[in-house]
Amino acid sequence: CHFTFLFCCGHRPLALTLGIYGVSHRAIKEFSMTKNLSLCLLIFGSAVCSVRAIASEEIILKCTIIADAVHGNTLYESGECTKRVSPCSSFKLPLAIMGFDSGVLQSPKSPTWELKPEYNPSPRDQAYKRVYPLLWQSDSVVWFSQQLTTRLGEKKFAEYVKKFEYGNQDISGDAEKNNGLTQSWLMSSLAISPKEQIQFLHQFITHKLPVSEEAYDMAYATLPKYQANDGWVVHGKSGSGWLRSDNGKINENQPQGWFVGWAEKGNRQVIFARLEIQNAKSSMPGGTKAREEVLVELPILMSDK
Repeated sequence: CHFTFLFCCGHRPLALTLGIYGVSHRAIKEFSMTKNLSLCLLIFGSAVCSVRAIASEEIILKCTIIADAVHGNTLYESGECTKRVSPCSSFKLPLAIMGFDSGVLQSPKSPTWELKPEYNPSPRDQAYKRVYPLLWQSDSVVWFSQQLTTRLGEKKFAEYVKKFEYGNQDISGDAEKNNGLTQSWLMSSLAISPKEQIQFLHQFITHKLPVSEEAYDMAYATLPKYQANDGWVVHGKSGSGWLRSDNGKINENQPQGWFVGWAEKGNRQVIFARLEIQNAKSSMPGGTKAREEVLVELPILMSDK
């Protein structure tokens, strides 16, 4: 590893520099509390080498893409952004569009569906007895997604995925389990890359998907919204999961996290996709980690674009 000098001055703060080299958001926050961060900092190459070594051990894949929402041109890109992986709960945005376009969903507050034992909810989702679209998106309730696709039916669900040109468009599900209608996007057959997420988001923002205007409006109103620094308002959906081992079982030592959506500041609008796959067990869901990092990094990255 050769010696490299990294300067942290003006609008390029050290937090972003460390983030690019793969240091965790928590570590950046702890480091940012040191007394010397207010000064212009110089980090020698030996420290950079150490950071790179740690990052290579802790991170399997990391990608960030930010693009102009209207024209679709890339404004920022880092990491491996062409690899397809499961969308997990980031798929709730296209699911919302399908639901509102088909009439299965009516508004952010309607319908309200009640949990039934035959839905086989996860232990986490058992707490959600009555769920409506806004709550479904904000709290990422899986059984609501599965009821939505069940009510759409296999044929209509497949048609939407194909019309949306979403990733590999494979909704077959787990091998020999015939569960694609309710499991295909959950670490199963459906896969999409960060670049393809950007393509889908561009189609959504520019109203080029083959759906009704009401579907756009309702999906837009339903997606979670977050306030970031420097006046940016971020609309997005996270998605968390774990890679599978060779035996097909979930490997909690390899968490995966998405955060995808769009951000607005004044008359400016950008779309973004963040994907990170770690190589160590984490107490924070991968999607939550991706979201927190984007909320910090996006305003910085866009400050000179």
